[in-house]
Amino acid sequence: MASTQELSDFLKQVERRAFKQTVYAVRDDHAAMDIVQDSMLKLTEKYSDRPVTEYPMLFQRILQNTMKDYWRRQKIRGIWTTLLSSLGVGHDDDEEHDPLENMVADNAEDEPEVQYERQQTIGIIEAAIKNLPARQREAFIMRYWEDMDVAETAAAMGCSEGSVKTHCSRAVHALAASLEKYGLSKQVLEKAGVER
Repeated sequence: MASTQELSDFLKQVERRAFKQTVYAVRDDHAAMDIVQDSMLKLTEKYSDRPVTEYPMLFQRILQNTMKDYWRRQKIRGIWTTLLSSLGVGHDDDEEHDPLENMVADNAEDEPEVQYERQQTIGIIEAAIKNLPARQREAFIMRYWEDMDVAETAAAMGCSEGSVKTHCSRAVHALAASLEKYGLSKQVLEKAGVER
């Protein structure tokens, strides 16, 4: 079992290299710092009782999984952003907003037919989300709408991180299938490269 000092020394030793490695992968300094810090925190919380010789392999696995999780979240957010922006939703400021709530208000000057079509689309999207099983809906909204990470979502839902990933995966596939019936997501999914 490693001492607190050994753990601290290990984290200091790998921080700079891990940051560079992550910046190359995600191409965003702020996201890279968050990923590295999350990985360090996970190592500390879950594996501090392990021998220091196991830390390099454990940390790399945690770091790689955290990066994959970041890309997965970005991909899903990109799909929804593309879908909603293709419907005319957009904000120039950085205020947080619910895209579905603001969809009609942002485009009040549009032609009545366009407004009607947009309202129909909002209804389809809301129905698709409402029709998800409760746990899938909860995980999907927390992860991709609220931008919570897997650990935060797992803590909020009172389940394991693996369960959160399973719920999210099933929710994404169910929503894609549901929206494809209306022709809403097929092109967006193809652009984003989502495999079904």
